[in-house]
Amino acid sequence: MAKISLCAPFQLFNLLNQCSSVSRLAEINYLCLIDARETDDYRMSHIPTAINAKMDSKGTFLLPEDVEVDSMQQVVVYDSNTSVLQGRGRVFKCAQELAKASLSPVLIVKGGFQRFSALYPFLRTEKILYTITELENLKTYPVAILAALLYMGDEKQGMDPSILKDLKVSVVISISESNNVESIRGNTTVTNFPVADSVESDLYSSLERICSVIGRHMVTGSCVLMVSRNGRSRCSAVAIAFLMHHLKYTLEEAWKYVLKCKPNVRPNTGFLQQLSDWELHVIGTKETDIYGPHF
Repeated sequence: MAKISLCAPFQLFNLLNQCSSVSRLAEINYLCLIDARETDDYRMSHIPTAINAKMDSKGTFLLPEDVEVDSMQQVVVYDSNTSVLQGRGRVFKCAQELAKASLSPVLIVKGGFQRFSALYPFLRTEKILYTITELENLKTYPVAILAALLYMGDEKQGMDPSILKDLKVSVVISISESNNVESIRGNTTVTNFPVADSVESDLYSSLERICSVIGRHMVTGSCVLMVSRNGRSRCSAVAIAFLMHHLKYTLEEAWKYVLKCKPNVRPNTGFLQQLSDWELHVIGTKETDIYGPHF
């Protein structure tokens, strides 16, 4: 039986917004998302791609049809507002049935649909059925590093007015040689740090200022979006550096945290060495072996 645990709403948000060339929601074995609320609530509004859980006459939840739960990489269930990992409500009964079939941990969204939709109202939907093409073409948002405060994405996302509006982004930090991101877009201010994605590029000398800019805005409750061209190397290196600076994470801890938010990120080897130097600067010692298996 798979483990059952709580997950924060931003973790589900990140699962919904993973992308390679297209949205990962188009992968048939990627995400099994179950809405354990009553059918009327589900039909009124739910989270995209969620399947409404069904019960038999004995009150036992049925596994969703046409979904091989044992092959799914991610299994998530939510109800209206559950916030603790105990009880006998619908969400727990549903999670227990899923856990019997799943090889992956079963996650229950903390705060349920109420909390998720309060944070991400633009992701509420009434749509039930999707074609593969519709799934492939779903808009993907930058992933959340710190819920409602810090996001990480690519340049296209940083230039999309609807994304900036939906996420209430006040500041875009652009780490790129290009000037594609405008200096000011509506109510969003853009700060550019011209760094090439090369093993020879000097990112280290900008880290203190970047972390200062991000921290200054976050203190006021402003939402910050970090972007680089593809959202994989430069902005992930900055996200790691900021977690080390802001939360005093070691390089390894920050690396693992960012990988959970977006598994396909990969700072280049030059940036990794500079992050090791940054660890020494921030923590006072090099705790992380960058030649270890995690890197």
